[in-house]
Amino acid sequence: MAGVSQLHASTLDPSIGIKPDIRDLALDELESIVREAGERAFRARQIMGWLWNRGAESFEAMLDLPTAFREELNHRFRIGSIASAHVARSSDGTRKLLLRLGDGEDIESVIIPTEGRTTLCISSQAGCAMGCGFCATARMGLHRNLAAGEILGQLMAARRELDPGEILTNYVFMGMGEPLANYPRLHRALTIMTADWGLGISPRRITVSTVGLVPSMDRLLADFPVNLAVSLHATTDEVRNRIAPINLRYPLRVLLDACEALPIARRRRITFEYVMLAGVNDSIDDARRLAKMLAPLRAKVNLIFFNPFPESPFAPSSRERVDGFQAILHRGNLTATIRESRGRDIAAACGQLYAERNRPAAAPR
Repeated sequence: MAGVSQLHASTLDPSIGIKPDIRDLALDELESIVREAGERAFRARQIMGWLWNRGAESFEAMLDLPTAFREELNHRFRIGSIASAHVARSSDGTRKLLLRLGDGEDIESVIIPTEGRTTLCISSQAGCAMGCGFCATARMGLHRNLAAGEILGQLMAARRELDPGEILTNYVFMGMGEPLANYPRLHRALTIMTADWGLGISPRRITVSTVGLVPSMDRLLADFPVNLAVSLHATTDEVRNRIAPINLRYPLRVLLDACEALPIARRRRITFEYVMLAGVNDSIDDARRLAKMLAPLRAKVNLIFFNPFPESPFAPSSRERVDGFQAILHRGNLTATIRESRGRDIAAACGQLYAERNRPAAAPR
């Protein structure tokens, strides 16, 4: 086992004393480690099967591996686990998970059951640096990027909270953080999610949402045939500059031109997300502008009811206003759906549960 021991010395950071998480490894990396250990390459697939199909939480559980090899793996690596710090269940079946990472950082994931599917909303960062005014997570700022194992650990944690007979069918990167701002780790996580040696999830069941990091959108779709959702939320640069500051770097025209140039735009619809904010972006003129802006694209629009959170400067649009907005988009030959608000009784706004559970205690009087 000398090869593995030598590799162990080079990958364990003595300054922090933390063993690397084996769940961060891709198959070719694990095969290299297995070969250096003097084991045959097929052992790597056995390990992956234990990690992603059987949900093993210890090397001791991998009973078809030689004992000495298991001991060496345990010496070199850890199997990172994510604990559920708090689980809130809504009357509509939505479950919001506040998950505790190994360094004590908290993130959120959401299990969303709808007719015929159960969707998991996944976080890619602890906090977010994008500064969108309508998002509770933005108030945290960016704490750090998540590692691939931490991104995927949310799937394993969510599985523990499923009801009998319930299975996850769809996955959306719409939780805390901007996925494309953490692209190297997102790429690694998507590789493991979609590989036959990993979780074996069809890319068509995965949606990655972005507030509009233009250079990374084409890169993502060149690497993975996943679905793309673009958080638009405004029809003028003046309004989008105010509620989504990324627009100062990539104005609406730049963003929409980039979307139109994507290869996916000629084959499949791009989803545009639009949070309805009363008196801000929900006027008849906004609806008409949006229909005109998206006319050149194969576009689908998700109109989203805003989930208010404490001290938010925004209010949700009325049902009448959202219905009228949708009707104008339909008349413009756009596919437009209304995403009903889910889990409003469990602090469902992204980042709200984190904020409630991490609010500083009031000073004693």
